[in-house]
Amino acid sequence: MVLEMTYPQLERAVNPTHDIRLFSGRSNPQLAQEIADYLGTTVGPMVIKNFADGEIYVQVKESIRGDDVFIVQPLCNPVNENLMELLIMIDAFKRASAKTITAVIPYYGYARQDRKTSGREAITAKLVADLLTTAGANRVLAMDLHTGQIQGFFNILVDHIFATPILVDYVNSLGLNPDEMVAVSPDMGGANRTRHFAKKLNIPMAIIDKRRDKHNEAIAAHIIGEVENKICLMFDDIIDTAGTICEASKLLKSKGAKAVYVGATHPVFSGPAIERLKNAPIEECIVTNTIPWSKEDLPSNVKQLSVAPLLGQAIARIHDDESVSSLFGFEKEMKV
Repeated sequence: MVLEMTYPQLERAVNPTHDIRLFSGRSNPQLAQEIADYLGTTVGPMVIKNFADGEIYVQVKESIRGDDVFIVQPLCNPVNENLMELLIMIDAFKRASAKTITAVIPYYGYARQDRKTSGREAITAKLVADLLTTAGANRVLAMDLHTGQIQGFFNILVDHIFATPILVDYVNSLGLNPDEMVAVSPDMGGANRTRHFAKKLNIPMAIIDKRRDKHNEAIAAHIIGEVENKICLMFDDIIDTAGTICEASKLLKSKGAKAVYVGATHPVFSGPAIERLKNAPIEECIVTNTIPWSKEDLPSNVKQLSVAPLLGQAIARIHDDESVSSLFGFEKEMKV
């Protein structure tokens, strides 16, 4: 059930005509508040509520005329409600004469429907891009899109950032022996992502060959690479029902892996996911807070890290017309 949320009027720490104007929908207000704390600002006052028939009402409670506005709203469950809410918020800011509107979408819902895999299917990731553009967004800030091609669905600016630095820093803090570690891709499609992790950690990589006959159902077949007596680090962009990651963990253990750590940027955790993670042979499941979960709802082997500093840094750089890609050393890598 989606509840009404009213953001109170708060005194701003800096000149309201020059600071970052940050606002939040109802899908992850805690993340928006963490971003505001990092930036030394406040979450702007709004009224967002549902009428009796379910229609969404949005009102901005302060003037934002001529300002750069950033709206934090992951498109997580309930995805359709949160998507519609974001579109209405964008429209409200457009009609309030905001100078620019940036949709900060830590988790981009519908991202997995990015192509036709059989006849007569919708490409919904493209549809969402069109809806955001039509609503009036000038820019999108997204994190770990399921596929990079989604950026090409937009005719507006897209900044695509990655949770890699946060996940790598946490792995380094665990004090594991690098000589025993191997980065494992849970499928062929995640090989590039895993290669990036392996490069950052300076460890070898392996790939699990996966077969998928139905949506949300996958079977791990065999492993390409050495995992025996290794600490396996298996990262993906999304953990949905956790079927893939848990089956892969069992396969790695059956092949002699010493320990298995898994992780993902987006903890969707649909259906049996939490129960599967609780019972899987996993030392720790490392996720971020792009999607909100309370600590009480997660098993003890799930560790949730905040992406607020990374998003805050990206927002500040966009606001100040500075490079966002330099956060990840891409310019340096391109020169090599």
